[in-house]
Amino acid sequence: MQIQASKPVVAQAVEPGFDLGAAVKDAGFAALVTLGLSFPILAFRTQEDMSNHLVVVPRWSWPIVAAILVFVGRLGSLAFRARRGATPSRAARAPSRSSAFLVQYAAWFGIAALIAFPLVMVLALGAGGSLKWINNYGIQILIYVMLGWGLNIVVGLSGLLDLGYVAFYAVGAYSYALLSTTYGLSFWVCLPLAGILAAFWGVILGFPVLRLRGDYLAIVTLAFGEIIRLVLINFTDLTNGYAGISSIPRATFFGVPFTDGDDGFAHMFGLEFSPIQRTIFLFYLILALALLTNAVTLRLRRLPVGRAWEALREDEIACRSLGINTTNTKLTAFALGAMFGGFAGSFFAVRQGFVSPESFTFIESATILAIVVLGGMGSQIGVALAAVLMIGGTEILRELDFLKAVFGNNFDPVQYRMLIFGAGMVAMMILKPRGIISTRTPSIFLKERRAISGDLVKEGHG
Repeated sequence: MQIQASKPVVAQAVEPGFDLGAAVKDAGFAALVTLGLSFPILAFRTQEDMSNHLVVVPRWSWPIVAAILVFVGRLGSLAFRARRGATPSRAARAPSRSSAFLVQYAAWFGIAALIAFPLVMVLALGAGGSLKWINNYGIQILIYVMLGWGLNIVVGLSGLLDLGYVAFYAVGAYSYALLSTTYGLSFWVCLPLAGILAAFWGVILGFPVLRLRGDYLAIVTLAFGEIIRLVLINFTDLTNGYAGISSIPRATFFGVPFTDGDDGFAHMFGLEFSPIQRTIFLFYLILALALLTNAVTLRLRRLPVGRAWEALREDEIACRSLGINTTNTKLTAFALGAMFGGFAGSFFAVRQGFVSPESFTFIESATILAIVVLGGMGSQIGVALAAVLMIGGTEILRELDFLKAVFGNNFDPVQYRMLIFGAGMVAMMILKPRGIISTRTPSIFLKERRAISGDLVKEGHG
């Protein structure tokens, strides 16, 4: 009697279908929560009447519209996830030569575009029309790109959470303001001094927090930022308090001022004088400082100190077991990050011609940290993209005057920038929790440089 072996039954995985009822229930609950949270904020608006009394004006449609938008967005998100889960995965295809060429030389294309940006704006819009684009978009974004790259050394590469980075920004700004107005030093002399003083304060901050990590480190750095701001407010004999420091000397082209005179920049080079010349010079100045920050950071990553930063970020205990001096590693990270913040602060002072404590509040630290987190901690390109989206997006809100025809003449989109910013952060943390660029390329490789998924490391790509 022969017994035939039965064939093993292979269970086939069945992709779950889209449950419309459950999705509607989930989206309805999200809309209900949104209605409850937004009701006191969006449903009422306070304004002054003819008698100078504060009255409450109802806006019942606003929370309803917000709830509908959340319902539709949540339902669409669930449907998209179900469809993506049911779609069979496709085999990876090798990138084409054109795409590989673009990826390889993307950084050089970006630098070339930045160099040509002010000239293209002047040719397209004229001297008057291009001033807003070069100043509000170009210079403003590049300042935050530089600040993000400086903080990226501390947070992204070393893994040290710093909530008081704006303190070094303020030290650099006030260093140039005080040195230039008191002793008459030029910008080119004050720029390295501002960076050195900011690095000195970075070391001072680093010593008390050598044994702190995580939330404790964040609280101490937050307190340090507030201490610096309060000192600037109350030390009126030196900083002039809330009144700030004005009449800060402008930057010159290596001693040649941007004035309409015989000794000015325009007359020396045979050009017609225009205020846009100083703005273009400031654009190229902050571009050079930002590129210097990026070049130094990338170079340091390949040196032993950079590898020590990354080892400290991944596991401090393992870093100590390898014989790495964690004290010096943390202090160098704080000092170098603070130095670049001081450079940016010095440029901010020379650009504005006026500094006050109101420019260095906690919201600035939160914005810079958000740029680093959203871009991908450790990623230079990701930080630059996040700065463009956050700072450029805020500036674009000022151009949306057509929304007044929909929401009324009193509607100002800029007032809702933090609401949009918060919603964007929530969406990024859900969809891409490791930032815009979530893969990283190792600083040192054996034979071939290959990107590593962010799931295999603590932080993202650089």
